[in-house]
Amino acid sequence: MTGIVIVSHSRQLAEGAAELAGQMAGSAVIVPAGGLEDGSIGTDAFRIKEAIEKANDGDGVVILCDMGSAIMSAETALDFLEDSGIKAKIADAPVVEGAVSAAVTASTGAPMDEVIEAAEEARGQSKMS
Repeated sequence: MTGIVIVSHSRQLAEGAAELAGQMAGSAVIVPAGGLEDGSIGTDAFRIKEAIEKANDGDGVVILCDMGSAIMSAETALDFLEDSGIKAKIADAPVVEGAVSAAVTASTGAPMDEVIEAAEEARGQSKMS
């Protein structure tokens, strides 16, 4: 099953998004990677690398990032994993909506490309009727 990693500057935000997505798609593997080791705001490429490794079962890992340096840190984590054989990609998607859509799609056994597509489609979901 495609794994999901949620990267945020805030540990609580990453954990909350992972919790919500997990409630919607219980069988999906969702690993939060938020904040710094000391609990402060920030991102850590090594922490993200470890989350990717934990989320990986061989079918790939989709990464959702909140903004700015979270994206740069996730790219650095991917560089750390370059020779690992782990397939992982950053989705251009909103963290919360993208995580839910990705998790639901991943829970069906969909391949990584479909999970990324589902996450990215969440960008266009209107909140107005």
